[in-house]
Amino acid sequence: MTSNQVLSEVEYDVVGKRPVRPDGVDKVTGRAQYGDDTNLTGTLRAKVLRSPHAHARIKFIDTSKAEALPGVRAVITAKDLPFASLSKKELGGEYTSLKFASDHMMASDKALFKGHPVAAIAAVNAHVAESAMALIEVDYEVLKPVVDVREAMQDGAPLLHEDLRTNDMGETGEKPSNVATHMSYSIGDLDKGFAEADLVLEKEYTTSTVHQGYIEPHNTTAFWNSDGQLNLWTSTQGSFQVRGTVASILRLPVSQVKVTPMEIGGGFGGKITAYLDAICAVLSKKTGAPVKALMTRTEVFEASGPAPASWMRVKIGVKNNGKMTAVETEMAMDAGAYPGSPVMQAIVCAFACYDVENGKVDGYDVVDNKPKTAAYRAPGAPQAAFAVESLIDEICAELNMDPIEFRLLNAAKEGTRRIEGLVARRIGLVECLEVARDHDHYKSKIDGPNGRGVACGYWPNRGFQSSVVMTVNYDGVVSLLMGSVDIGGTRASIAQQTAETLGIGYEDVKPTVVDTDSIGYTFITGGSRTCFATGLAAINAAEDVKSQMISRAAKIWDTNEDDIEYVAGVVQHKSDEELKLTFKDLARQLATTGGSVSGRASVDPSGEGNGYAVHIADVTVDPDTGKTDVTRFTAVQDAGKAIHPSYVEGQMQGGAVQGIGWALNEEYFFDDSGKMMNPTFLDYRMPISLDLPMIDTVIVEVANPGHPYGVRGVGEVAIVPPMAAVGNAVSAATGNRMRSLPITPGKILEADWENGKS
Repeated sequence: MTSNQVLSEVEYDVVGKRPVRPDGVDKVTGRAQYGDDTNLTGTLRAKVLRSPHAHARIKFIDTSKAEALPGVRAVITAKDLPFASLSKKELGGEYTSLKFASDHMMASDKALFKGHPVAAIAAVNAHVAESAMALIEVDYEVLKPVVDVREAMQDGAPLLHEDLRTNDMGETGEKPSNVATHMSYSIGDLDKGFAEADLVLEKEYTTSTVHQGYIEPHNTTAFWNSDGQLNLWTSTQGSFQVRGTVASILRLPVSQVKVTPMEIGGGFGGKITAYLDAICAVLSKKTGAPVKALMTRTEVFEASGPAPASWMRVKIGVKNNGKMTAVETEMAMDAGAYPGSPVMQAIVCAFACYDVENGKVDGYDVVDNKPKTAAYRAPGAPQAAFAVESLIDEICAELNMDPIEFRLLNAAKEGTRRIEGLVARRIGLVECLEVARDHDHYKSKIDGPNGRGVACGYWPNRGFQSSVVMTVNYDGVVSLLMGSVDIGGTRASIAQQTAETLGIGYEDVKPTVVDTDSIGYTFITGGSRTCFATGLAAINAAEDVKSQMISRAAKIWDTNEDDIEYVAGVVQHKSDEELKLTFKDLARQLATTGGSVSGRASVDPSGEGNGYAVHIADVTVDPDTGKTDVTRFTAVQDAGKAIHPSYVEGQMQGGAVQGIGWALNEEYFFDDSGKMMNPTFLDYRMPISLDLPMIDTVIVEVANPGHPYGVRGVGEVAIVPPMAAVGNAVSAATGNRMRSLPITPGKILEADWENGKS
């Protein structure tokens, strides 16, 4: 049984309740339209020819036989993308970014990972397109690949990009390198801090490449009309992100590209990058017909962005009483074929749970012959937490100190300055730790071949731009238009904030996610920003509506607006009690007082509020086989204010489950040639319901001062602690410290052997 609790500070009428989701009926009845449900008249099907090599120079491509096959309407290669005809001089400072973006979409001179697109075909059906792919001749010069982040950093490692130089704290390196960027932050006096310590521990940790595991594969339908307008229907976490990427690669004005986001079958950060959109667009332009592409599951694994593998070194100094005196970490993450791993987020999050006077963090963004990494729910933070929280667990064992009491002693709180320099506002880490300490799970007894682990997690959350438009219909129902794709309850949470602000019922708000031509620019649904930022846009738009409704009432009553107030969905005169109209009554008079009322707002807010979580995991490890079972799991998290507690609980449980899979099962297996050996759900082992306990949740509400209802993002911090919590539990159960993920039965038995236990 789950034991879900909400420790609430403030109660509202609509916010904090659990209404029915607006999209629920369409989804359970099968009427919801996902990307692959888009079927325009005359649609052609596209297939992408992908490199069989992880690292190879493309000497030439002959598409003539494929083009001659009956039913084939077009074949394209990188030569059909604008970058091929633009000189370095013409592009100037845009050259490198456009080359990387264009080559990622379709390789020009080199294939940099197995599955890298090298050509694409549009045909009357998928079967013809498949047959045509076999007729394309590509001559490759196979090069040695590198798929380990540490090997890629070494002098003499195979170079992916001959013109890539390391950006080392703003200074550009002199020679080519696979290290794209080195970044660093520090605070205080590191040497002094370590000298003051009674105990200093330093260890290394590694994690493997893992995939987000969304159910729906990537898909796109494109129609480049004869008037020059490009229309895209796609599964994405950010329609404006797709618009910007496609416009950049194809050198188009953004106003010429319209993106309609369809319902999304999971994303977790992996549906931000546009993989098929520009390819389908060029095929559509060449054929004059709509073109649709859908990845296979193997293509999703081999050619879409996973979370990066990492190598991390952590050093912590403490006093005998457990007080930290100094911390240091060095982290390297593989970006895949092109720069852009989340190592910046990793080093920023690494020690963000703790108040430390002396610290230094270094991060390295490294390219290697893997698919370009993408966001995966708090990108970079879970890896960093695994390393830091594991070493803290070792320190607690050395000091014979309770793991939660140690964390409480060192916990970040309001006023704490983090290593990168930001100062925390009101945060709820201490409250989460206290709840975890007092929870029945933590107080319960554990013995035998079992272990318990605890870990903290942090994610900074985000603001960024959001736009909302709402119109009051004459029956009093509000039509709410937003640009934020709904991947985790966006329609419900934004509708709730709208209803609460207007003082009307949740059922009287009708939320709709619209295309890029129908709303102002809205950043991606990601970064734990949407409920906060789009919620603020909705609140501001609702305040605009309230102001206009007051104006309409003033016109009806022939009085001054200053004499009217809007209170809980009622417009009333401040001194004449007889002059009073409900929201719906006033809406019925809008047609005769000036027409529709529409409120709008575009925001780019700060004050997003940091997210913290504490997880407790119990495991049982079979001493003969090394098989690990998670037997109990509790997630405690500060949501600021849970707009829809059921959705928040779902986010917490989902993050915990994904973290458990990351900790115990999931990883990309590569052979010496750089080929992924397990690109199916049969071999890429995600946990299923039979592998998991029920996940208990406790929602802590420490209101974020940067939002009217106290909202903090909740979607990402839930995946940050579980890897470390499970790792610490396994280490407690076996007596062997596990420093490499995933913690497979083989690794457990090897550790037993090395320590003389087998």
